[in-house]
Amino acid sequence: MDLLMKPLIALVAGFLFSFGLCLGGMTRPQVVIGFLDLSAWNPALLFVMLGALLVHAPAYYFLKHRKTPFLDLHWHLPRTKKVTGRLVFGSMIFGIGWGLAGYCPGPALASLSTRSSEIIGFVLMMVAGMKAANILIGSKK
Repeated sequence: MDLLMKPLIALVAGFLFSFGLCLGGMTRPQVVIGFLDLSAWNPALLFVMLGALLVHAPAYYFLKHRKTPFLDLHWHLPRTKKVTGRLVFGSMIFGIGWGLAGYCPGPALASLSTRSSEIIGFVLMMVAGMKAANILIGSKK
C-alpha cells in the first residue's frame, strides 16, 4: 500500500467516526447522562448503539473469514478472553467517569474542536489518568 494512503484512509475514517458521534449527539454530555438517568430517561444513546450494531454485525460476519484485514498485515484482536480483576476495575473506573462527565474518549476527542475549556480540561485529565495508570500498574503492551 502506498505510504500516504494508509494515513489518508485513517484520517477519513476518523473524520467519519467523529461526524457520526456529533450527528448522534454523543458529543453532548446531557444526551449520555440522560440515557443513564432513569428518572428522565432519554433513549437517544440506545438508538446510536443500535445503529452501530446494524452496521457492525453484517461487516463482522463477512470480514471474520478473511485471513488479513484490508489495510494491515494481521488482525489486532485480544489475545485472551479471560476476565481479570484489572479488566473489571478498569471498566468500573471508565463507567464512573463516563457517567459523571458524560464523555468517553472518542466523543471527548471529537469535542476538542469546540475549544471549550471544560472539554480541554477533561481530555487533559483523561490523558493524565491513562499515564498514571501505566506508571502505577504498568502497561501490558
